[in-house]
Amino acid sequence: MIQQFIELGEGYGDVYELCELMKTNKHRIHHTFVFTATGNEQKVASIAVVLKPVGDSKFTPIYICREGIPYSTEKPSKRLELFEETAKELNQLLITLDVKHSSIYAEKELYYQYLIGILRLYHYIPSLH
Repeated sequence: MIQQFIELGEGYGDVYELCELMKTNKHRIHHTFVFTATGNEQKVASIAVVLKPVGDSKFTPIYICREGIPYSTEKPSKRLELFEETAKELNQLLITLDVKHSSIYAEKELYYQYLIGILRLYHYIPSLH
């Protein structure tokens, strides 16, 4: 089983792309996430979708727009609202988790290993067999 993050950018176009991936692969959606983190004294959000493997494939893609969205419960970002609306339209439960900011890791891959560990711990993605 290979579980891998595929990073998109942070802008509107990237969020639209993620939402379109969700719509065209709605039958493959396993979970949708909002990861919140605090870095440089600012709370930010990452949005992500986990897709189920295709056929006999053992590859689980996790598409993510990492930490580019300001997070506030008082004044939600338009990008976050777009993602939430798409998840709701597709009858997906949006799971929000507070995680560490990626800046504390020396490499991006270590950060993604940390997130995969959390997702496995809470059984949001299958453990390795």
